[in-house]
Amino acid sequence: MERLETSLPGACELRPKLICDARGFFLEVYHRERFADLGITDSFVQDNHSRSAKDTLRGLHYQVRHPQSKLCRVIEGEALDVVLDVRLGSPHFGKWTSVLLSAKEQNQIYVPAGFAHGFLALSDPVQFLYKCGDFYDPADEHGIAWNDPDLHIAWGVENPLVSEKDARHPTLAEARREFLPRYPGETKSRVLLTGKNGEAGTELAAWRRSVKD
Repeated sequence: MERLETSLPGACELRPKLICDARGFFLEVYHRERFADLGITDSFVQDNHSRSAKDTLRGLHYQVRHPQSKLCRVIEGEALDVVLDVRLGSPHFGKWTSVLLSAKEQNQIYVPAGFAHGFLALSDPVQFLYKCGDFYDPADEHGIAWNDPDLHIAWGVENPLVSEKDARHPTLAEARREFLPRYPGETKSRVLLTGKNGEAGTELAAWRRSVKD
């Protein structure tokens, strides 16, 4: 397994050794010790599998009390996988990266806990599998709008198929601070004023100004 870094520290692409012959192919998808050698030491507790029609967009999702790291791959078709840093206090707050996942390449992406995650189905269909570092908790599910104008995520589509729930997600600047994860080392004693209706206030406002400069 080869680890390729992305523009977001911690988030990485993984490329397996693919053995092919006349019978088909074989690959090792996950090996705890070998992944630990690559710096991925999570104990994955849940496996999920989705099937999506072309132009379906799922995301951008995250949990706060039960943050989920994810190990994602595609077993049919192609998908654009997007990772967004939403951790308050992170030097990369509001930054995103993407990796093209495909059944042909059998590559994976590792999403650290505390990041928002989503993907766009580029083919019809896409079968998407992922491991989670904590259990899904409906009461702890949060999201950021896929089309947040401040993020400039290059999805490549204007009108994807989106669930009603995903369509209601706030922008990052509108997100309430108590519903955003914190960067390691960031303490609750840090002063963070909240704005109108409880949005994350001065820190997010400063970030919003910076992305427009």
